[in-house]
Amino acid sequence: MVRRLAGTLSCCHGSGLALIADLNAGQNAKLCRLCAFPLRHSVIDLASSPLAETYLSPDCLDQPELFYPLHAKVCESCFLVQVAQAVAPADLFSEYAYFSSFSDSWVQHAKNYVEGITARFALGPESQVIEVASNDGYLLQFFREEQIPVLGIEPARNVAQAAFEKGIPTVVEFLGESIARSLVKQGKQADLIVANNVLAQVPDLHDFVSGLKLLLKPNGVMTLEFPHLLSLIGENQFDTIYHEHFSYFSLKTAENLFARHKLAVFDVEKLETHGGSLRLYVTHSSGVKTLNPSLATLREEEKHARLENLDTYSLFSSRVRRVKRDFLAFLIEAREKNKSIVAYGAPAKGNTFLNYCGIRTDLIDYTVDRNPYKHGKLLPGVRIPIFPIAKIKDTKPDFLLILPWNLKAEIMAQIAFIREWGGQFVVAIPSVEVYT
Repeated sequence: MVRRLAGTLSCCHGSGLALIADLNAGQNAKLCRLCAFPLRHSVIDLASSPLAETYLSPDCLDQPELFYPLHAKVCESCFLVQVAQAVAPADLFSEYAYFSSFSDSWVQHAKNYVEGITARFALGPESQVIEVASNDGYLLQFFREEQIPVLGIEPARNVAQAAFEKGIPTVVEFLGESIARSLVKQGKQADLIVANNVLAQVPDLHDFVSGLKLLLKPNGVMTLEFPHLLSLIGENQFDTIYHEHFSYFSLKTAENLFARHKLAVFDVEKLETHGGSLRLYVTHSSGVKTLNPSLATLREEEKHARLENLDTYSLFSSRVRRVKRDFLAFLIEAREKNKSIVAYGAPAKGNTFLNYCGIRTDLIDYTVDRNPYKHGKLLPGVRIPIFPIAKIKDTKPDFLLILPWNLKAEIMAQIAFIREWGGQFVVAIPSVEVYT
């Protein structure tokens, strides 16, 4: 039953209390990173927040943290939604806490993709597959099982190590034009390039796409997955906005980006992953013969949603503030009734949500996570401790807040045992809901 209730990683930084770092961060982003038009219109100002993946070690708790402005804006020319680059990508991604293999549903998603794409484009032992942001080999392992040559490109050394251990050859670099040229000289060009949930994390879009183009064989195909801006706006998914995500794409803005590099989107699929994503199929413009009708359908859907109307973004901001008020009201009411509340997960989106709402251990006791890399650390900013999942059975909380709400079905199945003592699940996006 659902009850709706209204509408790197161990770090110590700097000196001084509650330090807000670089108050002018983002002045380097006065121009749109896609079309260089001046950025003047706000989407949502989430105030200042720590970097979403900078989990704290207990021995750092007497040290201050760095907080950076987190303000999403929309370009009135191309309508790309974006945040300022607060720190260098090397400081964000050289060591990373997210390992794709810890999500069963995401691994199954990858396996299904490999089966479908292999059949659709007749991939085999003579083909070359390259994945950009290949993480721990969660996807390439399935191509390798089919004897299809693979290469991963992954900037996070600790995550790439997990791929090495699976036998996945991996280049530990950020993809750009320079790295792509080097790989091409080594004879590495792809029949298929896979780039899942990386486009948002690229500050220099044109250098990145230039690299993709160089790596792609003349008749090759690339697929890219990313959260859909339409879902972000329509479902109040403001927590997917954080410093590591520089850009938020619609179909139209993505097509615009690729067209500037003589690449063409010839097909699109809508996915349920990450709360609503797109999978684009892209090739060299010279090789496009037909376009799937799904493209025209989705363009019309985006037009109907008024993604090219600035008022749409003003309304989004007001809805986000409502989500914050409603969830804080829920927490306060529960605490007044002496109910215990813990969280599940330590995802980047959860850190944006908790910091924006100002939620700390006076309202949520702790969180749990499947990833042992995070155990014993604390969430950035709010300093909520992270434990193994077994902690839930020890304390028997009344409510379990699911921070990675996009995986709520998977998590509710895994943690169904909380119902033994009358525990209930809670999600806050797109609005507060309690599941009994």
